[in-house]
Amino acid sequence: MSIAFAWQNLPIGLPWAAALAGCLGLAAGWGLSALARALPRELERAWREQTCGAAQAIPAGANDGRQTDWRLDARSAAMAALTASVFAACAWRLGATPAALSGMALAAALIALAWIDAETGLLPDALTLPLLWLGLLVNLHGALAPLPSAVLGAAAGYVLPWSAYRLLRWRTGLDGMGYGDFKLMAALGAWFGLAALPWPLLGASLAASAAGLGMRWSGRLRRGQAMPFGPYLAAGGILMLLVVAPMGRFFAA
Repeated sequence: MSIAFAWQNLPIGLPWAAALAGCLGLAAGWGLSALARALPRELERAWREQTCGAAQAIPAGANDGRQTDWRLDARSAAMAALTASVFAACAWRLGATPAALSGMALAAALIALAWIDAETGLLPDALTLPLLWLGLLVNLHGALAPLPSAVLGAAAGYVLPWSAYRLLRWRTGLDGMGYGDFKLMAALGAWFGLAALPWPLLGASLAASAAGLGMRWSGRLRRGQAMPFGPYLAAGGILMLLVVAPMGRFFAA
């Protein structure tokens, strides 16, 4: 995908593009809610099969009490509405372009990851690693960031928070982040480049700190209790997509 192609406007008006993207996001949101529920169960089942043997594996229908009808679940409806809004915003901010379609793919993955991490505390490699490689492919010709910056962003996105994690663990014995967070940061670096990398991390850290203080004050979070960081990183990535990514037109000049 060349730079010119990535930012070439398709023959459709911007309001119509945003409306169509919203409809696509509404349908995608329902599918994402099903994926976000099914994927952790499949990963747990595979893990139990490896550790306990097939004889003790979880039956296919076990632990599905929550899965009455996901289409009627209020959280699934909220997820669909959120995805529709973000897709429409992508089309409005990035234009009726292939770059907007790439942004929608990124937003969909981030929304699913935020849901899964909030529910289970997991950021599955099945989503984070393909997201990283897709970011590098999108930036192969600098659609959102120059390729060298994207490669360095992917490397720094993993190494820097991993180093901070190891230092924190050495000094305090506490786990500040998880390996899934490092991979998600690497994916964001691959999409937005090295220069943009500090902003989603800083925003996510501030938002998570504020949320943690509020939860501690309300008694919903105990001292030393871990809280998922992925939803805050995902929100930072979506904000970067909608606020900073339109500047990618600079690279098309």
